[in-house]
Amino acid sequence: MKELVSIFLIGVSLSMDTFSLSLSLGTLKTNAKIFTLPIIVGILHFFMPLLGNLLGSQLISLLSLTSHKILGFILIILAVNIAIHFFKQEDTNFNVTMLGLILIALSVSIDSFSVGLGISAITNKYFLASTIFALCSATFTYLGLSIGKYCSNKLGKLANILGITLLLILGIIHLIK
Repeated sequence: MKELVSIFLIGVSLSMDTFSLSLSLGTLKTNAKIFTLPIIVGILHFFMPLLGNLLGSQLISLLSLTSHKILGFILIILAVNIAIHFFKQEDTNFNVTMLGLILIALSVSIDSFSVGLGISAITNKYFLASTIFALCSATFTYLGLSIGKYCSNKLGKLANILGITLLLILGIIHLIK
């Protein structure tokens, strides 16, 4: 059960950046193409951790490192990276083309690749973890786009803060294991 909760919390924290971005994109006047973004994000959040795990297993065995420590450092680095972008309050120019959607989906899925590097510290059920990550990210992307039509940008800031906090907490937990 603890394993499933950890996977779900990581899935939620991985989804916070796409949720925040989706909130802001949802406030823009766009065509219906934008609602293909959750599908693309979900697909990438499924495959990126698997690819990260494949490479991570090789790196861990090559360098004789513990996956708990690697995952802890990665999660903390991700939290710091998100915090830097959050406090810079960077604006995103958005072009609603299929290439634009893929690039946005890829940019919010890179963190799931990093998590895949150390996912073996939590579980050996990689497909289950990737499925949960994909479902969380696709759902949060869709919710962000939908809510973005009706809400102000304050919720996007709250989502970033929550994502940063979850990543830091999970990172620290894995460092002290």
